[in-house]
Amino acid sequence: MPWAWWRRWRTPPAEIDDLRWAALLARAPLVRGLDPLRQARLRGLAARFLDGKAISPAHGLTLDDDDRLALASHACLPLLGIGEAGLRGWSEVIVHPGAFRVEHGRHGAPHDMDELEVVEDGFEDREGESWEHGPMVLSWADLDAEIRAPEPGYQLVVHEMAHKLDALDGVMDGTPPLPRDWQREWARDFGAAFEALNAELDAREAAAARHGVHDDEEPDEDEAGTRIDPYAAEAPEEFFAVCSEYHFTAPDTLRAAFPAVAEHLERFYGPAPRLDVQ
Repeated sequence: MPWAWWRRWRTPPAEIDDLRWAALLARAPLVRGLDPLRQARLRGLAARFLDGKAISPAHGLTLDDDDRLALASHACLPLLGIGEAGLRGWSEVIVHPGAFRVEHGRHGAPHDMDELEVVEDGFEDREGESWEHGPMVLSWADLDAEIRAPEPGYQLVVHEMAHKLDALDGVMDGTPPLPRDWQREWARDFGAAFEALNAELDAREAAAARHGVHDDEEPDEDEAGTRIDPYAAEAPEEFFAVCSEYHFTAPDTLRAAFPAVAEHLERFYGPAPRLDVQ
């Protein structure tokens, strides 16, 4: 196994009982869509997550045991390949009721943000954040909605866990720890796809300028659409995280857009869940 470099003996965590797991399967299509062997692996990883990570609700939010299991299980979807090694280096999830406010360029405790409050200059609202050497921060309203009804291309905690995996080698660059040969192939293929997406967006922006479309105007959906969410073009690490969301929620879209990237992610994460499983 490529991840055998990180193993240590520990007391097994408390098992998740059958009734709680059955309730999760009824609630969570992504978990229900895994084959039985991968469901069993996820169940063990979620138990380890709950045993080792503090889940800290903020600003009056209350999470019951089923909510915590739903969060943990979705956070562990990206660990089905790498296993417990992916949990190293951090210890807490801070969960806000909804979107929260952060200052541009600042890595500190996010401020609470009312959903109707206007974001002031120098601040932005976010649904999730993952600090390289600190906690993960999530909006429960967004995560809970995505747990119950996955939206193609979006899975908040998968995105943030991809950042945690990316940071395991000490560099946030869109490449998690991999064997050397695979790492070279990954960097080549992800780099080419990232550049292609940026070139596509630049071409669309130039075409919009030629047709007199201003930045504050909303183009038609067909004109605005790209192969995947344009946020992936922000940086290589965001490209990896966004593509990870597509792997779990819209793998066919990802494969049509960037087949080499889709192949790497299937090798890294394992097969995507089947969302047609009842």
